[in-house]
Amino acid sequence: MKHLSTLSATALLSLSLAGGAIAADLKPEEQIETRQAGYQFMSWNMGKIKASLSGDYNQETVQKAAEAIAGIANSGMGALYGPGTDKDVNGVKTRVKPELFTEQAEVGKVAGDFVAAANNMAEVAATGDEAEVKQAFGALGESCKACHKQFRKDD
Repeated sequence: MKHLSTLSATALLSLSLAGGAIAADLKPEEQIETRQAGYQFMSWNMGKIKASLSGDYNQETVQKAAEAIAGIANSGMGALYGPGTDKDVNGVKTRVKPELFTEQAEVGKVAGDFVAAANNMAEVAATGDEAEVKQAFGALGESCKACHKQFRKDD
C-alpha cells in the first residue's frame, strides 16, 4: 500500500508538471471549461457508483467508474487554476472562491486528501467487496464535500 502511495505521488507530480505545460497554452476561460468538464465527468462516475450501491451491485461498473475518477484526480487538474481563472471570464462562469488562490497550504491538503480517497476507492473497487466499497465511496464523497465547503461558491 505504501508503495502505491509513493507511486501515486510520483505520478501526480509528473502529471501536474505535464499538465501545467499544457494548461499554460489554454486561455483562462478554456482552463475553467476544461476543469469543469473534468469535475462533471467525475460527478457522472460518482452517480454510477451510487446507483450501483443503491440497487443491484455491479462490481465491474463500480471499478470502471472508480478508475475514471482516480485517473482524473491524478491528472494534474491543479494546473487548470491558472492566473485569471479566479473569476468569470468572457462569459464563462466559475464558482471558485478567491481563497482557493490564497490558501495554498489548505488547498494542497484538501487536494491531497481527495487524490488519496480517489486512489483508495479505485483500489477497493477492484476487490469487489461491496461493504468496503460503500465505506470508500463515503470517504471519497466527504473529500469532495470538504473542497466544495471551503473553496466553491454556492449557486
